[in-house]
Amino acid sequence: MQSLPKALAAIDVGTNTVRMLVAARDGGRLRPLLRMRRITGLGRELRETGAIGDGELRDSIAALRAFRREMDRLGVGRIRACGTAALRDATNRDAFLAEAAASGIPVEVISPDEEARLTWTGVTRGGRGERGAVVMDIGGGSTEFIAGPGRGESVSLPIGVVVLLGVFRLSDPPPPWQVRNLKYYLAERIGAGTRAWERRRFRRLVGTAGTFTTLAALDMKMTVYRPERIDGYAMPVAKVRAWEDRLCRLTAGEVLALPGMEKGRERYIVPGICQAAAAMDRFGVTKLEISDAGLLEGILLGLPPGKGETR
Repeated sequence: MQSLPKALAAIDVGTNTVRMLVAARDGGRLRPLLRMRRITGLGRELRETGAIGDGELRDSIAALRAFRREMDRLGVGRIRACGTAALRDATNRDAFLAEAAASGIPVEVISPDEEARLTWTGVTRGGRGERGAVVMDIGGGSTEFIAGPGRGESVSLPIGVVVLLGVFRLSDPPPPWQVRNLKYYLAERIGAGTRAWERRRFRRLVGTAGTFTTLAALDMKMTVYRPERIDGYAMPVAKVRAWEDRLCRLTAGEVLALPGMEKGRERYIVPGICQAAAAMDRFGVTKLEISDAGLLEGILLGLPPGKGETR
């Protein structure tokens, strides 16, 4: 009698959000069982202090404990938890890692190259990375541009939405001059950071993570998040720019009131969509394709097969 596949769990401890995906894997495919996320702002104080704030640390550990309870309930057999930009930089990361391990979830701090490789794996699981696509992963601390799984095919820039908001301290709503300064900075930073790719030609941008999935939810007025509708959602560049213009004119409260906006992201959507639009300009692409999958799926697909699983 063949054993049933055990559930697997992937956790992403990000600069703004802590996320978990529990899934069963069979034949190289993932069957999601549970998705959870908490916006904890882990890296909110990094620029000013170099460290994770006490409140943010407590909230993030509390999220991990809640994840652990759900994993126990579902009988998760294996887990991989990865920390990204905030944990790469925080002076008190060892204290966080010790508390995370004590909660039952050891966290591995991964390099930007490893983060990019896993994200590419998750996004391109169905062939989406073919036909001239560049993947863009906007995080809280860093943004990755990924053109393939190999070395030298990814670029990590310190322009995540939490970092940008700390640098530019946008008013609510931001006046036009603040938005212009932000856009100029992003155009210069993305252009300089991807200069090695000047001869490459991309036909489309594939966006993953919260800025992009929120943009899709806003465009569909999605009051209940449905990943199967988000995944593969396409937007022309004109619509992205229309959303950029609209969101830059609203207060955070007005943004939060929009159908599809997740509480906790209303302050970060402006720096996020401004860099998405800047990237489309930089690469000369006219279409954005949004992926609900990314780092978490890449983590799960990278786990070696266990008992009852096949590849």
